[in-house]
This record gives sequence, structure tokens and C-alpha cells, in this order.
Amino acid sequence: MPMTASTEPLPLVGLPCCTRMVGEHPTHWVGEKYIAAVSDAAGAMPLLVPALGGRLDPDDLVRRLDGLLLTGSPSNVEPHHYDGAPSAEGTLHDAKRDALALPLIRAAIEGGLPVLAICRGIQELNVALGGTLHQRVHEVAGRIDHRAPDGTAERCYAHTAHRVHLTPGGVLERLAGARELAVNSLHAQGIDRLAPALAAEAEAPDGQIEAVRHRTAPFVIGVQWHPEYRVLDNAFGRTLFAAFGAACRDVARRRRGR
Repeated sequence: MPMTASTEPLPLVGLPCCTRMVGEHPTHWVGEKYIAAVSDAAGAMPLLVPALGGRLDPDDLVRRLDGLLLTGSPSNVEPHHYDGAPSAEGTLHDAKRDALALPLIRAAIEGGLPVLAICRGIQELNVALGGTLHQRVHEVAGRIDHRAPDGTAERCYAHTAHRVHLTPGGVLERLAGARELAVNSLHAQGIDRLAPALAAEAEAPDGQIEAVRHRTAPFVIGVQWHPEYRVLDNAFGRTLFAAFGAACRDVARRRRGR
């Protein structure tokens, strides 16, 4: 959107990249659905942050950004970050994303940035603040299988896996205007011990934590499902991203003295 005298600059939202080999070429990438959700539903400018780890100063990034979106990914957070047991053979990891995202989360919260964390993002948020993870939720006694169904990407993201019960009086219950939501589910890893700074905002029928908020930060929310998928056709997804965008605009206005 071009700027005019009466148009505010769009808030700038950072999206930490994953790393992946494309043929013989190392790449940094973010799925288009996250980029589109930030642009179309949050009304913000997405900025892809390369996974350069220690070559980027988290505090410097926070000073430049108005919000942070942590995306999903096929990879798991490496278990040494939360003193977990070694991963099962064949588990996909992304050490460069871990090196970027974990310190950036802590800096963003310390700097008062709005944070929205999705799928891998909620797991990173929990680990960054001192929590732990189940690496294979489907192998935990009493838990259901939260992994994606077989089939196309559309089938994986568009299916309804189960309902989540929203915490009474919580942020998500107020946003949803309901006590429950039907959600998709594409994860093997999930929250085990909740970080002390976080409070549960939603649980699956098996007791698995599906959403969290920071206890004191103005807007730090994590969800285990994927509200960004076809976000404009998803009432709760639109509402969640709109609230995130509004929080980012508030930060941008304060920084620009407006």
C-alpha cells in the first residue's frame, strides 16, 4: 500500500526463517500462508528474518520490529535446549532456526513486542521461557495422535482433528466469543512442562496444552494449531490476526510518537 500524508506506515512484523536444502542450495524460507496472514489479516508488513543465529543481535532486531510471528515447521526444537532425551532417529531439526528464534523470543518479550506463536512457534516460546516438550505426543499415555492425516497439504490443514476447550475468562475465549473451537492438528511435538511465565489458554480433550499466553506481557499468545491457513475464511483466525495486528500498530505508533 503506498503511503500518503494521511496513511500510517504499516507495522513491521518479523518472521524468523527456517533453513532447507533446495537441491544443492541452502535456503532460508517462510511458508506463504504466514506471510499472507500477516499482510492480509494483521494489516502489517511481513519481514523475513534469515536464520543467521549469532550473526544477528536480537536486541537490535527488536528495536527495528513492531511484532514477531513464530511460524510452524516440519522440524522439532532440538531437545538439548530443554534438557530432553536425544531425539528418535530420523527426527528433523533446524539448529539455525533454534539459534535465531530462542534468543529472539526472549528479547522480544523483554522489549514489549507483540508475539504470535504458531505450532513450532508455541513450542519455541515454551522452551525459550524454561518449559519442556513431549517429543512424540502420540506415545504419551493417555494422549491422542495429534499428527497430520495422510494426504495432500489441503487435507492436512483443512481437516478438523478435535475441539479445544478455552480457558474461562482467558484471552482466546474473549477473542472467540465461545468456550470451544474446532481445530486442525499437525504436530508430533507438544508442550510437556509449561514455562512459569506462561498460562494455558486452551486444552485438547486429552489434556494436551494447545494454547498459551504470557502472564504479564501485553500480547504474547501461542497456539498449537494453524489459524493462518486460509485465514480470511476462518473467523477465529481473522480475529486472532487482527488482534495481533492492532497490538503491533500500537507499538509502531508509540515508537513514532503518534
